[in-house]
Amino acid sequence: MFEWSEEHRMVRDAVRTFVDTEIRPRRDEIEFGDTPPYDLLREFFRTFGLDAMARDQFKKRIDAQRERDEALARGEEPPEHTPRSGGKDPALALIPVVELSRCSPGLVTALGVSTGLAAGTIMSKGTIEQKERWGLDLLTLDKIGAWAITEPGSGSDAFGGMLSTARRDGDEYILNGSKTFITNGPYADTTVFICKLDEGNAPEDRRILNFVLDRGLPGFEQTAPLRKMGLHSSPTGELFLTDVRVGADRLLGGREGSQGSGRDSAKENFVIERTGVAAMALGVVERCLEVSVEYARERVQFGKRIGDYQLIQLKLAKMEVARLNITNLVYRTLEMRRAGRAMSLAEASAMKLYAAQSATEVALEAVQLFGGNGYMAEYEVEQLARDAKVLQIYAGTDEMQIRHIAIDLLSEKDDPAKPDSAEADSAGNAE
Repeated sequence: MFEWSEEHRMVRDAVRTFVDTEIRPRRDEIEFGDTPPYDLLREFFRTFGLDAMARDQFKKRIDAQRERDEALARGEEPPEHTPRSGGKDPALALIPVVELSRCSPGLVTALGVSTGLAAGTIMSKGTIEQKERWGLDLLTLDKIGAWAITEPGSGSDAFGGMLSTARRDGDEYILNGSKTFITNGPYADTTVFICKLDEGNAPEDRRILNFVLDRGLPGFEQTAPLRKMGLHSSPTGELFLTDVRVGADRLLGGREGSQGSGRDSAKENFVIERTGVAAMALGVVERCLEVSVEYARERVQFGKRIGDYQLIQLKLAKMEVARLNITNLVYRTLEMRRAGRAMSLAEASAMKLYAAQSATEVALEAVQLFGGNGYMAEYEVEQLARDAKVLQIYAGTDEMQIRHIAIDLLSEKDDPAKPDSAEADSAGNAE
């Protein structure tokens, strides 16, 4: 049975101390003061040496890739590929997600999109030159990244409804289109822009390409942050491209067809996102339960503390059940990674569906338990309830998780004619 080790608990306590001393006192500032979270996230990286660690791992990865490429050029068998995880303990990556989400889930979203989706796409699809040009700065948070797939008219049908295009013009490309709900969009230094290659063919037959854009390119507009219900610490914006001219050096992989399937790439990102949502949900549930138990012990009504009333006890019991279940889902993720097994899209969807629904229900119950106080901004359950709701929307809505799970259950796994659930549909809201 998986359990947090002593090392895990030490890391957890250190991150929790940082959150309590450096982030929680500034919660109002980042939640209600329109203060971007990036300096705070950089401070977090420096405190725990994550920037230095990223530089070291980046160098090892690039050196290994060069060694493989040189061996292939000589006609030799390349050395065995080092796993992407580099043998790291996957728990050490998830623990900060849980702890940051106990205070401000938006910080996790802003961080994950920059170092995970944007940097991850460049590191998996880019050339060595592109990785050195853009990847390292994103991995260290020296620069902020965005991953732009969702469009105003597409929503869950990210690829089928995609209208953004790249058109060849000599050795260059002309990019046009718009994106919405883009995390870090207003402040991103580097944006991975996903679009279709327009060769005069029907939109449904167009290939998916990924381009890397820098802030300030002529014709590239990044809007001010959008106002939204929750995740105020994670800036979200729109992107508009009008005849943006770029060279092939900005096409990930350096040439058409070098990126593999755009759908497969997005599918990998969705699996990563959805397993991460479970860790975020655990943080929300843990904190809601913690403050609810404390409040139930202290709040007195009709001469008794409210924790002595059975209806309040029922709320607390359901919160604890949700905490245990989500904890076990997170532990299962770690066990699978240690065993070298990749989670399927349907498995990740099932995990996200349950965790997101449970976190929202627990947070709303916490608001109800606090009564009028729970509706006030000074009590953090109000913020956590607003933040939890988006877990049912981004990285694919609840409805799309259900679809992916059902398609997988109903498919005949040995029939090669059966489409993968990601091919049948591509949900990708609110990146």
